[in-house]
Amino acid sequence: MTTDNQSQPHVLIVEDEPAQREVLCYNLEAEGFRTTGAANGEEGLMMVDEDPPDVIVLDWMLPRVSGIEVCRQLKMRPETRGIAIIMLSARSEEVDRVRGLETGADDYVVKPYSVSELMARVRSQLRRVRPASVGQVLVYEDILLDTETHRASRAERPLKLGPTEFRLLATFMEKPGRVWTRDQLLDRVWGRDVYVDTRTVDVHVGRLRKVLTRDGGGDPVRTVRGAGYALG
Repeated sequence: MTTDNQSQPHVLIVEDEPAQREVLCYNLEAEGFRTTGAANGEEGLMMVDEDPPDVIVLDWMLPRVSGIEVCRQLKMRPETRGIAIIMLSARSEEVDRVRGLETGADDYVVKPYSVSELMARVRSQLRRVRPASVGQVLVYEDILLDTETHRASRAERPLKLGPTEFRLLATFMEKPGRVWTRDQLLDRVWGRDVYVDTRTVDVHVGRLRKVLTRDGGGDPVRTVRGAGYALG
């Protein structure tokens, strides 16, 4: 189950029970999330590489590669370490919960669980890893961006940003200091199914810089030679 809007938060469900996977996908999509599903750990790892999610809901007991091993592998890799992982398990003993968290899981939910509680936990993780997607106000130095009202300002002066420049700035402000490649920015801001040249990123970053520095402020967007762009 997927939608076309790549700017939506993306949740990957790795669950070998088809009925549970479908219920989770249905409820997450009803709340505006984009979802993908995997039936085993091996498929889950492959899907992370193909289409990195913001949050993974990961069953512990999976065929081929266990959920705990999937979690361990993802948290060891720098490029996937920041993905939030919510571990699902029928194991309710404290020692199992501790093991799941020590392996790198960001949250641990015991089966059977209520769907509404799990939705709340997904939203909680999204506030941490991708705050712009849940209507947070983002602040970086003297720049303020409100994703709910779609307004931005610098030094209390309004910034007149086009939709693409707004999404670019929101992406940069979610993770100050992170270096984004042009391909990563295309995926996050334009969408994986939209085919545009990577030079388009340079054009829109240039427009964003022009707006940000219009009233004399320094340019907060850094060009990283051979890599991409970063804020600060």
